[in-house]
Amino acid sequence: MRRLVPTLAACALVALPVLAARNSLDIYFVDVEGGQATLLVTPAGESLLVDAGWPGNDGRDATRIQSAMKKAGIQQIDYFWMTHYHTDHVGGLEALVEKVPVKTFVDHGDNVESGAGAQRLNASYERARAKGRRLSLKAGDRLPLKGVEVVVVASGGSLLTKAVNGGGKANALCASSTQKAADPSENARSLGFLLKFGKFRFLDLGDLTWNKELELVCPNNLLGQVDVYLTTHHGMDISGPPQIVHALAPRVTIMNNGAKKGGAAPAVKVVRSSPGLEDLWQVHYAVAGGAENNTAADQTANLEENCQGHGLVVSARKDGSFDVENTRNGHKKSYKARR
Repeated sequence: MRRLVPTLAACALVALPVLAARNSLDIYFVDVEGGQATLLVTPAGESLLVDAGWPGNDGRDATRIQSAMKKAGIQQIDYFWMTHYHTDHVGGLEALVEKVPVKTFVDHGDNVESGAGAQRLNASYERARAKGRRLSLKAGDRLPLKGVEVVVVASGGSLLTKAVNGGGKANALCASSTQKAADPSENARSLGFLLKFGKFRFLDLGDLTWNKELELVCPNNLLGQVDVYLTTHHGMDISGPPQIVHALAPRVTIMNNGAKKGGAAPAVKVVRSSPGLEDLWQVHYAVAGGAENNTAADQTANLEENCQGHGLVVSARKDGSFDVENTRNGHKKSYKARR
């Protein structure tokens, strides 16, 4: 969702820890203050960066991404995946490509929004992607990462039509679903994916909004179940209906909210009531949520509004087991493979 660039320029950069020898899929949830920047590194050393956070703030978000890359032991981004044309997701890309090489820029096609802001964002993206090749994907397409399957489930307003990941079963929750106002923005056109690594499953839908999410799971759940779910739209209640969250039955949910963006109480309640959920982890404490609508402190990367730039790291293995670590305090929890 579009909003003004935050002014938390004073946030200091905190390095992420070096992970063990690479026999896992490692997912770094980089703190970009309520935008998105999610770095995935495969056991083969290939990299996929989903979005690049905000512009400005003296290149803060690009620097944080670069720090995550360093700790992951990579020097380039093989694939940059832009979920949609909004400033909190692609605004930091131009600063990033000045620091590190990016080989392929993946998107859903051209921006459908207009106006001065959209034009500036388009021009910035065009300058950035001139440094590599462009790849526009449609629903059902797959990204060629070694040893990892990434299937596009939403792109440019179109959605997956055939079940994947053992999905296809009727969703009883759809009988109680309600629609929200139609969303003509780039949010509803988000480029979302389901990732499979052995028996491990991860879902990232960008800022896909309520009605589109319902289409993915109603009347039948086309996505199956996942191990880790990144809350859609930073945990805002214009996304994340219970019909999709509960159908996914995630064991762990990661919320990439900011101190004053996302983490809405209704969205948190939907996540917490999801069957089989073991834990909710948050990138930030949500100021407006209060203690009752935030997760435990040791599972929150940043407790203060004037953040220190901590993140969360998921390390997944092919048998479906995985760990989640909070880089602020080193707190780590292991999750056994789902039976």
